[in-house]
Amino acid sequence: MVAPLYTTASGLLFHAGKILVLTVGLPARGKTHISRALERYLRWTGVKTHVVSLGDYRRKTLGGAQKLPPDYFTLGEKSSDTEVMRRKVGEGCEKLIWEFFESGGQVVIYDANNGRSDARARLAEKFDKKGIHIIFLESSCDNKEIIERNIRSVKISSPDYKRWDPDKAVEDYYGRIRDHEKYYEPVEELTWPSIRIINVGEKILLNKIQGYLQSRIVFFLMNIHNRFRTIWFARSGQSLIEHSYKADSDLSPAGWEYAEKLKDVVHSRRMKVLQERGIDPAKRKLVIWTSTRRRAHHTAWPFLSNPLSDDSDADGPEIIQEEDFLDNTDTDVLASSTIPGLKPNPNKTLKLPILGTVARDAPVNTPRIRPMSDTVADGLSLGPSATASSSTTSKPARVILPEQTKVVEKTQMLEINPGIWDGLTPDQAKKYYPEDWDRFTKDPYSYRVPRAESYHDLSVRLEPILIELERESEDLLIIGHASVIRCLLAYLIGLPASEIPAIEIARGDLLEIVPASYGVHSKAFHFWDGPGRKGDNGEGDGYQLGKDQNNFYENYAEDTKGKRISFAEGGMSMSFGNGLGFGSAAEMMNQH
Repeated sequence: MVAPLYTTASGLLFHAGKILVLTVGLPARGKTHISRALERYLRWTGVKTHVVSLGDYRRKTLGGAQKLPPDYFTLGEKSSDTEVMRRKVGEGCEKLIWEFFESGGQVVIYDANNGRSDARARLAEKFDKKGIHIIFLESSCDNKEIIERNIRSVKISSPDYKRWDPDKAVEDYYGRIRDHEKYYEPVEELTWPSIRIINVGEKILLNKIQGYLQSRIVFFLMNIHNRFRTIWFARSGQSLIEHSYKADSDLSPAGWEYAEKLKDVVHSRRMKVLQERGIDPAKRKLVIWTSTRRRAHHTAWPFLSNPLSDDSDADGPEIIQEEDFLDNTDTDVLASSTIPGLKPNPNKTLKLPILGTVARDAPVNTPRIRPMSDTVADGLSLGPSATASSSTTSKPARVILPEQTKVVEKTQMLEINPGIWDGLTPDQAKKYYPEDWDRFTKDPYSYRVPRAESYHDLSVRLEPILIELERESEDLLIIGHASVIRCLLAYLIGLPASEIPAIEIARGDLLEIVPASYGVHSKAFHFWDGPGRKGDNGEGDGYQLGKDQNNFYENYAEDTKGKRISFAEGGMSMSFGNGLGFGSAAEMMNQH
C-alpha cells in the first residue's frame, strides 16, 4: 500500500515505531544512493522519513575537503584540532536526528561510514535507550568496476573536489578509501537487526528483521541498483476518439505523426546522452512501457518498425511475411497497412509493427500482434537475427527489426477512471455535479468521484510499477497517460501526494529524468505543436487558459485544458509546485 490516507495520533504508521537506520560501509560503496532511494520510497508510502548525511553536514559546517586537516579522513590517531572538528560534526548530526524524531518523524537514515563496531554500538545504544529501533544497513562491494564508476559519477562531482582534475580526484579518493580500510570492521555482530547488501544487490543478508515496515524496507532494497540509466516520459498520441475513458480507438493521423516524431526525438536525445557518458549504444537496450490502451501501445509501434518496401533485394535481410506476424482477424491493422493487395490507408505515416511486440492482458477487441514465442514476448530475442520463415504471399513486405528495443504493455498503467465524469469537460463536471466538484477541489488527491478512482487509488495501483521502475537497469521510455505520468514523476522527484493532481503534463513534451545519488536531474524537451496538444475544440482556436484555477482534475481522456506548459522563446517554464524545474528548451534537437 502506498501513500496511506489515514493518520495516527502518534504520526507513526504500520505499528512500526521510530526507526534509525545506520548505514555502514567504506567510501564509494553506494551508501548515499541507497539512502536517498530508500527515503524516496518510504516517503511515497506515507512514512515521514529523512536522510541525515554526515558528509553534507560536514561540508556545510566546515567546508570542503580542501579546508580540512590532512588527518581528518583517516581513522587512526588524530590531532586535537581534528578530534574537536569530528566531534562537532558527529554531535551536530545526532542533534538533527533527535530533532526530526521529536517533530513527528518516523524513520531517519544516518548516511555515514560508521566503520568501527565500537563507535556504531555506542550510537545504537544511545538511541535504543530512548525507544528507537535500530537497523544497521551495510553496503559492501568488492567489484572494482562498480567502485570506480561510483567514484567518477558521484564523488568527484561533490564540493570536496570542486575544480579538481577528474583523474587526480579519483586518485585522492582511492587514498581516502585505503585509509578507511585499515580500520574498517564489517557488520558481524548479531546484537542489532541488520541488512547487509553485497555489490549493490548481488546478495542480501538479514538478521533479526521484524515487522511490516522493516520487511518493506528489505523488499525495496532487494530491487534497486545504481547503474546509470535515463528515464523518459511522454504522453501517448492523439486517438480518433478523444474525451472518453470507455473509448479505446486507434491513433488519429496526427497521432501517428506524433508517434514518429517522438521516436526521432527519443533516439536523438538518447544517443547524445550515451555519447556524453561514453557508453556504447550497441550495448544498451531501450525498454518502452505502455498501457494496454491502443493509443498508448500504438504510439510505441514506430520504435519497432520501418517503412515497408515492395522491392525484394537478394542481399537484404530475410523476409518476414504478413501471415507470420499478423492475426488475419485484426482487420483494423490490415486495412491500415501498405501490404500489396490490401486497401491502403491515406495516412502515409503509419508503420507496420514487427513480430514479437509484447501484448499483455489486452481487451479482446484490441488488435494485437501474435508473439512468436515467450522468449520474444519477454524482449530477449529482438535484434537483426530475429526473423520468420517465408509464407505464400507472392510479393512479400520486408521489415527490418530495430536493435536493442523492447516494448512491454502493463495493465497497471491504464489511466485513472473518471467514473460519472467520463466524457465531460471540467466545466460540465462543475455544472452537473457541483457538490462532487466542490469536494474534489478541496481534496483533489484523495476524493473519489462516484464509480471512479481517486489519485490515491491510482497510486496504490501503480506500486508494482514503482518497484519495476527501480529494478529496470536499461534506458526506459514510458509512453503513458497524463494521470499515470503525474504519479510516477511525483515518486521520482519526491513531491508530496497532495501536489500530484496539479502536475502539468502536456502532449508534445519529452520529460527526461536521470536518477542520481543526491536526487534526480530533470529536463524537458518540446517537440510537438500539432493537434492533440492544445485540446482543439473543432474550431481550431483551442481552449482558454486560466479560466478555472481549481482545475486539477483533468479530463481523463487526455484533455489538456489548464494543463499546458507555457514556452517562452529560448526556454520554458515547468513548475512542479516545489520550485524544482526543468531545463531549457534550447537544448531540444533541431530536427523538429
